[in-house]
Amino acid sequence: NLLKRSKYIPEKFEEDKKKLIGKYKKKGFRDAEIIRDSIYSAGKKSIYLDIYLKEGKKYYFRDISFVGNTKYKTEILSKMVGIKKGDVYDEELLNERIFGMEGMSSIYLDNGYLFFNAEPVEKNIENDSIDVEIRIYEGRQAIINRVIVEGNTKTKDKVVLREIRSLPGELFSRADIIRTQRELAQLGFFDPEKMGVEPKPHPEDGTVDIVYKLEEKSNDQVELSGGWSGKYVVISSRLHLNNLSLHDLFTKGEWPPFGDAQSLILNVSINPEYYDMESITFTEPWLGGKKPNALSVSAYRSKNSRIQNNSLKGTMRVMGASVGLQRRMVWPDDYFTIYNELSYRHYKLDNYQMSGYYAVPTDLQANNISFSTVIGRNSVDQRIYPTSGSSISVGLELTPPYSYIKNYEDPSTLDAKTRYKWIEYHKWTFKTELYTSIAPKLVLQTKINCGILGYYNTYFRSPFEGYELGGDGMSYNFYSYGVENIPMRGYEPNALTPTRGGNIYDKITLELRYPLVVSQAATIYGLIFAEAGNAWSELKQFNPYDIKRSTGAGIRLFLPMMGLIGFDYGYGFDNAYGGLQPSGWQPHITLGQQF
Repeated sequence: NLLKRSKYIPEKFEEDKKKLIGKYKKKGFRDAEIIRDSIYSAGKKSIYLDIYLKEGKKYYFRDISFVGNTKYKTEILSKMVGIKKGDVYDEELLNERIFGMEGMSSIYLDNGYLFFNAEPVEKNIENDSIDVEIRIYEGRQAIINRVIVEGNTKTKDKVVLREIRSLPGELFSRADIIRTQRELAQLGFFDPEKMGVEPKPHPEDGTVDIVYKLEEKSNDQVELSGGWSGKYVVISSRLHLNNLSLHDLFTKGEWPPFGDAQSLILNVSINPEYYDMESITFTEPWLGGKKPNALSVSAYRSKNSRIQNNSLKGTMRVMGASVGLQRRMVWPDDYFTIYNELSYRHYKLDNYQMSGYYAVPTDLQANNISFSTVIGRNSVDQRIYPTSGSSISVGLELTPPYSYIKNYEDPSTLDAKTRYKWIEYHKWTFKTELYTSIAPKLVLQTKINCGILGYYNTYFRSPFEGYELGGDGMSYNFYSYGVENIPMRGYEPNALTPTRGGNIYDKITLELRYPLVVSQAATIYGLIFAEAGNAWSELKQFNPYDIKRSTGAGIRLFLPMMGLIGFDYGYGFDNAYGGLQPSGWQPHITLGQQF
């Protein structure tokens, strides 16, 4: 530390001497040693430390051989170790390649060989070259005898057991245990920092008991969210019960009704004068209890009011419902899921003038029946503060092509009420995010999102769908079903949406995160970010090099009962649509909303 003097602590000095020799050994100086050291005064509050070293010769690997391997050929083991003749001799690296998570031992431990052991021995040392012999004891394959779960005081055993991949009667597999830990962390019911696994081997009969040690944490949330569009404030309250049991709700003596991993979300958003919205969503993650088929059912209603001609107030009412089913796939692997949803929305405009390019009657009733499907793969390790894994999804939402079904002779002459009675469109989305640990606890999140709203017939383009880019992503002119609010920090809400509406967008985000507190009571992390993106009205206008840029910093606080609270301060380098100056610094405060 250049700005602060270090104190002399004898224990730390001994540790540092061991680290010093370890550094030499990693560079091939196998015989490096500290001959002696001396400590003497350099004044009233300072001392000198002299360390006398003998570096010795620098060594290299020559031949690496294997003995005792009957299950796997030497060529396979040699490839997994990955050390070649002439590489600098590094004993620590050799042990990592043998016993590490991705090392040689993994193929044994993933195939039942719990009692596997390996011993690297320096067989021959000649000049600066060392031959190593890896002596392998494979042992017998271990069969799982019992699987024991401890610590789930609220969540029912069946919810935990159905996520466990290491089952009684099967061969022991470290990969299955690691995957089980990931699945249990994804439930959100247990503290991932305190989750543990204890194999209890029984060499006498070749079996093993596996004990999963868990600690419950509360993840039910009561959120108070706020959004500001620059003119209006919208306040939202949200109740999210994450581990509900509807069965126990109606069963005498089973109270409180929790433990079946069902989810219920109640949401209310309101501005007393201009806006209100209510929604309810219920999810059963294992429909039927045998397969991870998640059933979701939701219903919603909203009313958006607007002053017309400085006196008359117009309203737009939206009512809708949807039902969806998500299934876990087995190919290409079981990280993949497919989600299908059927939804219906009804729009009713009463003296309401819609903003935007399309000429929509102020009194109109429109209907939207759509089918959507999303294929995704999610291997993110945990929900609150992910450190590894990735998520990718490709989605399609479409309506029937009513204009082709009706086969109008001259659609350009149709009145607007007939044209918009049944909304038609097709919407394509692509989203991906990657979490990379670049240093202990330091995580880089990389996100790429894009979307295209298409049409079957230019005369029947939907006036209700689209993308709004900019701001905190919470809402602009209140929430409108069918419109996706895409956050872009460093810019005001909706500032990057074209006048004729956003029908295509792209966005890239790089976010570097570091945790300040990670505990059951709270998770706090700081971040710095850089974003780039834009929106266009037409596909022919799309230009991946025509992007708006921003950067900034922020902090996130996650409380189990409150959800996520965030503050960001971003700088927009470019001007918004219609603006002549760069956006500059913009604060963003969000409650219950993630970017």
